[in-house]
Amino acid sequence: MNYAAIYPLGNNSTPRRKTAKTTAPTVNSVQPLDEKAKRCRRSPKRQTKVCSPEQAPHGFLRTTFLPRLKVEQSVQAGEEAKNLERNFHISLSRLSEHYGIVPMSIQDFEYPYNIALSLSDIQQKLKDNVAHWDSIRFIQQGTKAFLISEERYSTGSTLYYIPVAPLFLMLKDKSKKKSAHLLLSVCTYLYHIADIPYYRQEDSYLYWQYEMLTDWLELDDETEETHINTNEIKQAEWVGERMEQKLFNRKNLEVFKDHLHQFKSTDDFDKECLQIATKALELYECYPEEKFFRNANAQNWEDEDHDNDNILTIEKYISFYHDHKGWLSDCLFDTVNNEFAEYGEIEEPTISKCFDGKPLINNNLDFENRLFSVLDDLIYLLSNYKFKHHE
Repeated sequence: MNYAAIYPLGNNSTPRRKTAKTTAPTVNSVQPLDEKAKRCRRSPKRQTKVCSPEQAPHGFLRTTFLPRLKVEQSVQAGEEAKNLERNFHISLSRLSEHYGIVPMSIQDFEYPYNIALSLSDIQQKLKDNVAHWDSIRFIQQGTKAFLISEERYSTGSTLYYIPVAPLFLMLKDKSKKKSAHLLLSVCTYLYHIADIPYYRQEDSYLYWQYEMLTDWLELDDETEETHINTNEIKQAEWVGERMEQKLFNRKNLEVFKDHLHQFKSTDDFDKECLQIATKALELYECYPEEKFFRNANAQNWEDEDHDNDNILTIEKYISFYHDHKGWLSDCLFDTVNNEFAEYGEIEEPTISKCFDGKPLINNNLDFENRLFSVLDDLIYLLSNYKFKHHE
């Protein structure tokens, strides 16, 4: 649908630009990122078989190899080794109690294989029983040695881009106006409280992506096609400005609970809106001040030097944007995916739990788990709205 043909362009006042704090925030029915590199094609020729000149014994297959111990420093001896073992067992006890798992008995093994076996065992049990568990390390800091467990919310290389054009249309649809106001409160929470970036904010990543596409289009020869594409960019700007005015109004948060309790669903679409709004309101009430990037910059206990230019930061793949259809959307996803394919790492919500006897702080990813669930459902619903109701 041509928005500009219905709602003329004009110079209207816009709300004060919100400044993103540290990092900024798609799911076009959940759009996966492109793979970093394609696999090389296999050669049609088979490799030449290499055979043993004589029959090999089977003893090798019956041999058990103990896991190697990876520690920060060289293997200690004497009292230092005993101190290391003692610290390991104390830290392991704290970790086991925290996660509710039972480590294997290692009393029949000598140092350092006892620690190596225990680490291998505990790693498998954490992997099997702890959601979002990522890694475990046994490190030394001076005379102390302790275990660090890291939990990471995997985003699955997904673009969490929330389209605002479908909500704009929904607000004009009399049959879906109450549903639209519910989702408007959800988006207002994400805009103000969770602090997800908006594509019309000049300090957001997508703002400059849209600007770049506009510049590229201006360099093309003027044709009927470029005229249509230019009009689509203007629509994205026009709709974006008006939707930001609506999201800027905090009254949407004040009436959120009342609208939710008074809402009556009439079809499956309404039921989905109700479910999303219920999840979002519960999240808002449980975490009234948490930002989407709160655990994006987890501390690195090893003080390693990272190449920050090689990290895809979280504000680049979570954001509000215009729409999931049309030439502009296709170009946006192409440019974003091509750029993201160049990064070596993805910044994801991560927490480190240090079992050195000190109290654990920010010791779960419950907020992120619930936030990304809301984003998944919201983006899917908005991305399919026009298909269901504007055929």
